Parts: sequence; C-alpha cells; structure tokens
Amino acid sequence: MKVTLKDGSFKEYDQPMSAIDIARDISEGLARVACVAEVDGNVVDLRTVIDQDCTLNILTFDSEAGKKAYRHTCAHVMAQAVQTLYPDAKLTIGPAIDNGYYYDFDMPSLTREDLDAIEKEMKKIIKKGDKLEYYTLSKAEAIKLMTDRDEPYKVEMIQEHGEDETLSFYQQGDFIEFCAGPHLMSTKQIKAFKLTSSSGAYWRGDENNKMLTRIYGTAFTKKADLEEYLEYLADIKNRDHNKLGREMDLFTTVDVIGQGLPLFMPKGTKMIQKLQRWIEDLEDNEWGYVRTRTPLMAKSDLYKISDHWGHYKEGMFLLGEDDEDENGVSASGKEIFALRPMTCPFQYYVYKARQKSYRDLPYRMGETSTIFRNEDSGEMHGLTRVRQFTISEGHLICTPEQIADEFKDCVRLARHCLQTLGVEEDVTYRMSKWDPEKPDKYLGDAEEWDHVQNAMREILDDIGMEYTEEAGEAAFYGPKLDIQAKNVYGKEDTMITIQLDMFLAERFDMYYIDQNGDKKRPYIIHRTSMGCYERTLAWLIEKYAGKFPTWLCPEQVRILPISEKFTDYAEHVLAELKKNGVDATIDRRSEKIGYKIREARLDKLPYMLIVGAQEEAEGKVSVRSRFAGDEGQKPLEEFVDAICKEIRTKEIRKEEVQEEKKD
Repeated sequence: MKVTLKDGSFKEYDQPMSAIDIARDISEGLARVACVAEVDGNVVDLRTVIDQDCTLNILTFDSEAGKKAYRHTCAHVMAQAVQTLYPDAKLTIGPAIDNGYYYDFDMPSLTREDLDAIEKEMKKIIKKGDKLEYYTLSKAEAIKLMTDRDEPYKVEMIQEHGEDETLSFYQQGDFIEFCAGPHLMSTKQIKAFKLTSSSGAYWRGDENNKMLTRIYGTAFTKKADLEEYLEYLADIKNRDHNKLGREMDLFTTVDVIGQGLPLFMPKGTKMIQKLQRWIEDLEDNEWGYVRTRTPLMAKSDLYKISDHWGHYKEGMFLLGEDDEDENGVSASGKEIFALRPMTCPFQYYVYKARQKSYRDLPYRMGETSTIFRNEDSGEMHGLTRVRQFTISEGHLICTPEQIADEFKDCVRLARHCLQTLGVEEDVTYRMSKWDPEKPDKYLGDAEEWDHVQNAMREILDDIGMEYTEEAGEAAFYGPKLDIQAKNVYGKEDTMITIQLDMFLAERFDMYYIDQNGDKKRPYIIHRTSMGCYERTLAWLIEKYAGKFPTWLCPEQVRILPISEKFTDYAEHVLAELKKNGVDATIDRRSEKIGYKIREARLDKLPYMLIVGAQEEAEGKVSVRSRFAGDEGQKPLEEFVDAICKEIRTKEIRKEEVQEEKKD
C-alpha cells in the first residue's frame, strides 16, 4: 500500500494503517497536534483505516477542517458538562461554526454564573482526558440506545434516516453522542476554550417548535490566541449596532409596537434624513432620475398582475381577511388590500400614465419607498432585519440597446455611494441566479433565464467585476447583482441590489413607440442606490463604532462656554454655525469645563468649541476634535469655512489620536 504525502514523498505499508498511526510514523510531534486527515481530498477521522493506495494530508488546527473538528469536540465536552450539572437537559445539535461552536439544549435559560460553572466542569473533563471512542449502530439499535437514555430529540433525528443506514456514535466516558464526526482522539487535546454567551433558539429554527437554550463557545490551541479572540469579541460587542445604537439614542424598540418596527429617536432620525436628502439630490440632480410618490398599499389585483400574489404572498401583510376562493373571488364581497412589499408595480403605472417613445427612454424613476415584509419573529434583529423599512428604490425603463450601459451606471452609482460612506472595501459582489431544480418558484423557462443570466454575466465581466454566482437567490422575475457586507458577527446581508427584469413589462402591458412607430416592450432594471436606510445605518454604526463622518453626525459641534459669563458669545458662535447649516448645540450646564469635554468625547462628537474671555475678545474658538485632539485657537470664520467644506465634500477625516489626555 502506497501512501503519497502532501510534499510528494510517500510511505509504503504491507498492512492497513489508521490515519493516526501513519501520522505517528511520520512524526510523533505531528501526531500530537493532528486533528483530522484528508484522504484523496476527503476529510476523515484520524481513526479511519487506510487499506489502499491514496494521497494523505494530516491536518492540524491551522486548517479549517482541523479547527472544525477541534471545536466540535469541545462542543461535546460542553454537552457532557451540561448533563453532569443538569441531568434533565436534553441533547439536540451542537455544530462547529465560524470562530467557535454552539450546542442547543432543552433546559432552562442560563446566566453568566451558570456558564462559568459549566466551564469549570469542562476543565475537569479535559483534565481527565477520556478518549473519544467511535462506533456504529443500526437504525433500530440507535433508536433503542437514545430512547433508553431519554434523548427524544436524538430519536427524532435518527428516525429521519433510512432503515438500512449505519449510524455513527462517539463516546467519551459515560457521555454518548449521535454524531457523524470527525473528532479529536482525546478530550485532553483541548487547550484553551471559553463559553461566550447563551440565548434562546427554536428547535430546527421553527418558531412553532419549542424554545431551546443555545450555548455559544470557542476554542483554540493556545491561551494567547483565545485571549486575543476574546478581546476581539469585546470590541465587536461594543460595535454591535443593536447595543450601541440604543446607547447613543439613535433608535429603540417597544414590545407593544412589535418586533421589527424600530422607533427612531431624534438623533437617528437626523441621520436618516441626511442620508435620504443626499441620495435624492444625487439621483435627481446628477443621475437623471424623476421622483415619484406612490401608495403604501394596493388591492390584491395589482399583486396578481405582477404575480407577487402567487410568489410572495406569504411575505406580505394583508389588510382584512383573505377569503378568496380558487377563482380569486372574495366570499365576503370585500376588496382585499395588502401593504406593499416592493414599489415596482406602482411605478409601472407612473410610466404607463402617458405614452412614451424611444426618445423618452431611458426613463429613470426614483422613490424613497417605505415597504413592508412579513418576516418571521425569529429573524428580527435590530435594524438589519425589520418588518417596515425604507429604501432608495428605483426602476429604469430602457430600450434593449440601453440596458447594458444603464446597468453599468447603476453599478457606478452604487459604488459611488459606497465610496462616499467609506465602506466600499467592505463589500463583495454576488450574481444571484435562479434555481433550475425549483422552476415553480420563478416566472419563465430555462431558456429565458439562461438568456438574461448570460446577458448579466457579460455586463459584469465587461466591467471587470470580481463576483461569485449563487443559484436560488434570484428574484422570481429575474437575476440580480447583490452587493453583500458582513456585520460585526460575520453574518452576511444584502446591502444593495440591481436586478434585470425580463417578464413584468409583458405582464403590465408596458411599451414604447420605436423609430418606426411600432410598439415595443421595454427592458426594466430594478435597483437601489444605497439600499435600505435602516440596514445602512446599522452598518455605519458598526463600521465607525458610532464615530461617524462629520457630515452624517446628528450633532457635529458642541460649544462649551467656560462659564455662564460667556454664554452670549457661545450663542453668537451657535448662530454662525446654524446659519451655515452646521448641526451644533451649546452645553449650558454649570459644570467644570473638563467634565464637559469628557462628556462630549463620550458622545463621540467630531468637534468641541471651547469659548472663554480670550476667544470672545479675539472672535476665535478653541477647537478640540475627535481627529487631532487639541487643534488650538482658530478664528470663528476659519473654523466655519473648514467644517462647511468637510460637510459639503463628505470628507471622511482620519483619526490621528487614539486617546486624549485627561483634562
């Protein structure tokens, strides 16, 4: 038997050998740090017996597969510790995930003190160093084992397998887990771990099922790496928009109003207003859009024309009872309305209101659209997943000859917005295609989808864009370019979308008159320039940790009079700033100036202007900024000119000081 190693060398054996034994033959040091093996490109357990020629790569924690096995084993240790401390806890699933693992238990919720106790028990298990024993059972044997151990969730999972399947189990001490693996050889290999948090999670992610307790953790081979990761977690927790946005009084939520329906506080409203005015002026004045304003609801008739009723009805909020029969006739005789989940059908009727010729195209319609999606309760999170949100929506009606250039311009506009916001380097691009395995989800047939997807691919390749392709993520009426970004926890969201629509012009009988006087169907592009305002604000909170570019800040300047004697001059400074469109306030409290400065710094303000006797006498202000600390005295006019330029150009000024000295 010839075993070819990663470096091209090989080992020969005259009998079958397990992967771990071959690792020992290569090097005892390698065997000690080995996590899993890769045989002919497939990741396998180190216990796997090799009995024929193959290529073999021994994988350590430095590999993704090694990390996964290491952390999955730690999840088993955690489950064993939980059942030791909570004998009535029932096992469900416990996979490795990016940067760690989790395990869901049917048990009461846990406190931080509870997690600390579980960690202590895990250390005992690891110190004992039980080997993980691997074995298989038939389906009937597996059901009996888990039934005898009173593990109903495991029984449910086993019952989903075929009658003739052989099922795998791992055992460490008296803990037994139904699991496909792979795993480490022993619990003693785990060197550094931490349980990071706990939360609720529905069994199988279905809100109709029982709420379980999910415990998150992570594990590393070195304590220093664990400590570095925990510092990183502390940083992203402080950046979490759901936490920071509330602390900064940008938004809040109220149970009696409902999940996914955030309330924007005055500061958050100011930021949304600035984003909205910028986008509307940009689209209308520089990119040739006309602005529309359309209803927030419509009769079901509209959504039936677009076929949202057939493809998206479960995601819509219906007003009144849906009592239509199979022919679409309401038994009550009342019209059925629904809140709009998108604006396209409404804007099509703006286009259709007057006949258009080829000279009128492209016809670019933009709207600041509030739309509604009936998301599941378990999906709600802060501002990133909500039930009512507002987007910079637009629809471009084009001739076939215009579609490529207009699509490219939509990409350019989106990139301009990303660059202005300072987030262009944080995104990836995805071409979202239809799923040919599920044609009923879409309008049209395979030939039509292949045609339009190839057209989009040619456009993206011509731009020189780096992008991935993902089947099953297209809209039901056409493929799209999704611009993706990750939040602080690594979850990816779609920020901006540009779609090609090949069906709805026909369904809405949209046309234009061509050069020969004939009616022709236009092409349609659905797009957002910046995307959803709520999600964008969440993104910016996390990107900047609340230290926004000056132009976006709800409070750009705070004036700090040294004492009440200088309030009149502070009022004069405020008036000059307000006159020039700068959002400024005065701290009129009878507090020491050092205290006022510290408060302003904690509020993450771009600028503080300190005014006293000398400033008043010379018409100056003492400038302290988030960017350079103490910038010294400046004439008021000079400061006003500088900040107005910074706001007008939407400059993202870099911070030059990490922390100012205490005042």
